[in-house]
Amino acid sequence: MVITFNNILSSKEELVGIDRSNPANVVALYVHAMTTFTPDDTNTFYDMLQFLMGEFQPLSELAKQNIKDRMLQNDKYKYIGKSYMSGAIPANDYTPNTPYSVEVTANEYTDENEGFKRLFVRSGGADSLRPITLRLAKDGNYYIWSDSYMGLLTDVRQPESTNPWA
Repeated sequence: MVITFNNILSSKEELVGIDRSNPANVVALYVHAMTTFTPDDTNTFYDMLQFLMGEFQPLSELAKQNIKDRMLQNDKYKYIGKSYMSGAIPANDYTPNTPYSVEVTANEYTDENEGFKRLFVRSGGADSLRPITLRLAKDGNYYIWSDSYMGLLTDVRQPESTNPWA
């Protein structure tokens, strides 16, 4: 399933009106949230992630530090989020096509556990799909489950402009 937006969503307020009863939307919103992370402003990203996880799964300070460490490693915060958008590859420095699309896929294990969805996203800088798990809440919305968001923070290839080996 391809989820498309005309612009990159950059605040929690922009996420509020989007249908979260569709689990693919939640995954795409997380990809958009990843693009907001900067060393000078981590709170926008944390607010967006917390919204997508729901208030009943508060982000701990340890979780925030783990995220920050991953994002700052190799300066990947500059491109990791966009790497999951259509058209973004190392050769074009992860410049996504517009409108901004995220392809979310399922497999035979997606619905293995009742009330959960295990979905996958492709990065233009990785060879394999990246998993994320969502859980359906009583309010009819899906939320990112536990720390499964970390699967999308795994390294991808550096943009060619910054890669000394490319």
